Formats: sequence, structure tokens, C-alpha cells
Amino acid sequence: MPPLKVGTQQLFTLLLLLAPSSAWAIPTAPRVFCETYPTSPHCRTSDPPCTLCHLAPPPRNSFGSAIEAMLLPGQMRPLSAQDFAAALPAVLHALEGGDADGDTSDNLTEIQAGTLPGDAMSHPDMGGCQSTLTNPYYGVCRYDRAFVYGKILIDFCGRSPTRDEKIAFNALGEAAQVTELDATLDRCMASEHWIGPDRRLWSMAYIKIRPNRAFKSGVDPGAIPAGDYNDDFNYFTYVHTGDRDIRDLLLGQYYVTRSASAPTVYTRVEDMTEHSVPRERRAGMLTQRWFLAYFIMFAPLQRAAAAQAYRSFLGLDLARLEGLYPVAQEPVDYDERGVSQPVCAACHSTLDPLSYPFRDYDGLVSMPYGAYQPGRVSRFFPFMTNFQAVPEAGSIFGQRVNNLREWATVAAASDAFYAATVSDYWHALIGSNPDAGNTEYVALWQGLRTTDNYQVRSMLHRLIRTNAYGVP
Repeated sequence: MPPLKVGTQQLFTLLLLLAPSSAWAIPTAPRVFCETYPTSPHCRTSDPPCTLCHLAPPPRNSFGSAIEAMLLPGQMRPLSAQDFAAALPAVLHALEGGDADGDTSDNLTEIQAGTLPGDAMSHPDMGGCQSTLTNPYYGVCRYDRAFVYGKILIDFCGRSPTRDEKIAFNALGEAAQVTELDATLDRCMASEHWIGPDRRLWSMAYIKIRPNRAFKSGVDPGAIPAGDYNDDFNYFTYVHTGDRDIRDLLLGQYYVTRSASAPTVYTRVEDMTEHSVPRERRAGMLTQRWFLAYFIMFAPLQRAAAAQAYRSFLGLDLARLEGLYPVAQEPVDYDERGVSQPVCAACHSTLDPLSYPFRDYDGLVSMPYGAYQPGRVSRFFPFMTNFQAVPEAGSIFGQRVNNLREWATVAAASDAFYAATVSDYWHALIGSNPDAGNTEYVALWQGLRTTDNYQVRSMLHRLIRTNAYGVP
């Protein structure tokens, strides 16, 4: 899978054209921007963000407004795709020396740094840390091992170091301190604070699983016992711990159980009574009973499940027009929902092909819930004439896939999967979303499948050595 390329085509075009209704058909702006600035971090690991030129679509920020004002000002709108693409590079170059957002960093510097030239709160660190302050507690403007030691205990063990622990750590030599940081991290990654029910790792999975008590099955069920989301949390935690392969998040063909009391132990099992998807049709968390039941429910075409998978595990939100890879002749509108209308087709030409491989996975239409149901279309939706032709083969990242296993295989090999995985930890442990061009962040996600051999545990040992984590 090649690096994740520009895909937010329709939205990015919106930033310059004055007639939004026609902009959907002119997906040229991201391509032109990245041809103009091929080394920009905005073109490296993700789509150029909407906020490059927008406050929120469609209002433009100061950079987008500056481009609009200079782009063929006397020519009738909407511009043709050819005129737009031909004029944009010169306008971008003309604005390079300006400072659209007034943050003292010129537009070109921000483009090259991967920050936003239209947002004064997003700017490169031009001078680095300049503080000359000193104190007896931790270093300022430098990586501080004692600070990292305390932070590891707080983040992974859920407690501050004791006075005796601080004294003992500070008494160690540099090499011994580094060894102790690794040992402390390993101990804390086995703690209840890190892996226990409803603790740190579980909290990272909430937005992916979206537990809803009303639909819970298993222990303490809700009114409609559709599936036990605890199984999903167990699976997520198991894959993210130990020396396990993070690709199993999308590719695993097993289930995970959890001990009833502390210390929490997660155990791999090949089958579970409540789950009925055959082994050859399983795709990690995408085919857990809860995921299928909750995100498909009664839908004929499983768009919500596909969009949730794309967003949760690849970090691409189609609702924000991220990760668009339009497929020719799509969408077909099998379920007659009007998605072939131009304003809808911009997203659905990507979303519908993403959804087709989920075709035979059912939500709540029949028992057992969240199951694989061959012939689901003809069995449960015979009244939808056009829907009988919906294929199982689809597309992800512009690559044809014949079924959900192939869908998951392409996803698990993509840059987006590794970048999104590391982004989750960056946000949880550092407290912000990483800039796409942050060199420490890029090194972490790129190394997850090489240096770390797909193991999150190894990646976290590298993360605690970054300045982002270790500089007070």
C-alpha cells in the first residue's frame, strides 16, 4: 500500500470557488497544492486539512480569503477546473512571503512546517525553547528523565512517585535511569490502571466501540440485548498489550475473554458462544457481534459500519470529507436513497464502495444478531429490486477488494492505520493531536511496523523517549 495520498478533493476545491454547488465536480485543489509543495507535511501522511483554508466549511480563514482575492479576480465564477488548476500555483507562490494569520511565521514557512497559515494558534516553533529558568524539581527546555519517571507512573500506573522512589531514581546514573524508565513502563503497562475494565486503555476504545447500555447483552444486559460490547473492549485491550501484532485489530480471527476479578487477565479463545461469524469471514473488531449489531442495525447497505471503521481505525472521517478516493461509475444508488445526486456523490463515490464488502454481515434484522448471513440481500430485502444487484466487491484507498477480509488486509497495511494508532496514544499521553509533520510523531508511526515489528509495547518505549513526552 503506498503512503496515504491526497483525497480531500471536493472540500479543498471549495476553498477557492465561489459556487459551491459546482465545486464538487472539480477535485483539483489538493493535487495542485501537493504538486506545488510536494514535501509539505500536509501531503505526507494525510489529506490536506479543511482548516488549511477554512474556519469551517464553507467560511474561509485568512489564508483562504487571500487566495480567493488573488485567484483570477475578474473572471466569472464558477471557474472551470482547467482555469482553476492553471492559476492556483502562481497565487500560492505569490502569497509565500506574506503572513496571512499574523503569527510572525510567513505562509511558506508554515506550509513547509505542516502548520496552518490561516490560524494564528498553529505555527512553527521558530526559535525552540529559550527559557533560562532553573528549579530544583525538573529541567526546563530539555528532556528530563526524572520528569519522565514520574509521568510514566502517573500515566500508566495511575499514581505519583513516592518520595523514596524519587530519591532512589535520582541517585542512579544516566544509563541506570534509562533502564529503570523501561522497567517502570513495563510494570505499569501490566497495572490495573492501564489494562483494567474502564481504565486507561478502555477509555481509548470508547469512541471506536461506542458502548450503549440499552443494547448490551451478556452480564447486566439492557432492554435490547444486541451484543456485549465488553467483548470488544477485551479484544482491543488484548491486541494493544504484550508483544501482540497490532494488525490483529483488523485481521484477528479469534475472540478474547477477561477474568472476572483483578488482576485482570485477557485470554485468547478461538470461538465464543455469543459470536456466530465463521472463522474465514472474521476481521478483528470489524466482525465483533457488538460492532455489527450496533453500527448496522436494520440498514440494507452498511454505510454506517464502513464509515465507523474508516474513522475509528484509519483516522479518516468521511463526514469531514477526509480520505476520499472516488471510484468511477459510483455510487450506483442500489438502495434508491438519492446518493447519486452530485452533492451526495462526492462522498458516496468513496463510501458506497467501502460499504459493499460488509454486504452479508447483518445487524439486527434477524437472529442471531451481528452475524454473517449469506444471501442476506435476497432473504431480508426482496422488496428492494435494485438492491438485489449490490456486489460484495468494493474499494478502499482506490484498490479493489473482493470481500471484507481483503478490505481489512488493505487497511491494516496502510500508512493511515499506523498513523491513526500512534495518534491515539499521542493524544492520550501528550494531550494534543500531533501535527502531521511532527518528526517525532512520523518516526513513531513509521517505525511501528518496522522497528517495533507491529507491537504497541515497543512503540511506547520509543514514545517515552521523545521530547514531546519528556520535556517539561
